[in-house]
Amino acid sequence: MLGRMTKRFVICTFIVAALASQACKKPAGEPPTRIAQPVAAPPAPSAPAEKPSLLKVDAFKEQAPAVYRAKFATSKGSFVIEVQRDWAPRGADRFFNLVKNGYFNEARFFRVIKGFMVQWGIHGQGEVNAVWRNANIPDDPVKQSNKRGSISFATAGPNTRTTQVFINYADNGQLDGMGFAPFGKVASGMEVVDGLFGGYGEGAPQGMGPNQGRMQTEGNAYLGRDFPKLDYIVEASIVR
Repeated sequence: MLGRMTKRFVICTFIVAALASQACKKPAGEPPTRIAQPVAAPPAPSAPAEKPSLLKVDAFKEQAPAVYRAKFATSKGSFVIEVQRDWAPRGADRFFNLVKNGYFNEARFFRVIKGFMVQWGIHGQGEVNAVWRNANIPDDPVKQSNKRGSISFATAGPNTRTTQVFINYADNGQLDGMGFAPFGKVASGMEVVDGLFGGYGEGAPQGMGPNQGRMQTEGNAYLGRDFPKLDYIVEASIVR
């Protein structure tokens, strides 16, 4: 009796083990099991860098590329200025920072003297002008001539360049010896520059044009009311 029970136990144990072994084997030819990998979500686009406040002059210190282009979309059309930093490094850097951070947007071309030059760079808000009016940069040596289409900073004497610039309508070589250092030139759209409204002539008090002192304090409110025909910059941007 005990012998038969032992034999039966051994047989049952063998059958269970065999079944377990078969259950662990994969059928011949079945591909290996694949575990699906989670698909990584694409990185979220980074938010554009916030522009520094125009009231914080010290934030505008970025060095400009060796060569870059600035596009000016205006009420008359668009023109592009190509800047060569080695012509006037300090001027090129200041201009780059002003354009990149939106300083010139909505600025008026307030001094347009046909046959001579067109000038802009006074901001439309008096509080902005208050902090930039004496934000002078040192002079650059004059390496290029003030030929037609070239752009230079306006000055009130040595080392007084701030935000005002002008494009030469003619070959104004007489300005070279006065310290006006071109830092770039119009690469396209000179016909737009030529077409900017110049009917008000020279600024006050020499002429009938805008008074720069009032522009500095009253901004575009003054110009829009008293000089509504002035052309203006819709947006200036670095296009490289």
